[in-house]
Amino acid sequence: MDLTTIIGFIGGTLTTISFLPQVIKTWKTRSTHDFSFIMVFLLCTGIFIWIIYGFLIHSLPVILANMVSFILIFIILLFKLKYK
Repeated sequence: MDLTTIIGFIGGTLTTISFLPQVIKTWKTRSTHDFSFIMVFLLCTGIFIWIIYGFLIHSLPVILANMVSFILIFIILLFKLKYK
């Protein structure tokens, strides 16, 4: 594994982990009042496009980090719809 891939995995891991505390807080409080639906929707859409890009350039760090991020943000989006 080359240095570029290692840096990609580290950056992707840190970025992805940053969403986890918010998912846990949202799940515990059942509150999404502070979230803009448009922001969460656009973020989900943007991350999905990053996943497609990762496949197009064959970049495992981009694919994996964004797939996990997409799942976490999608959970927040579902909470936003459920706990209006």
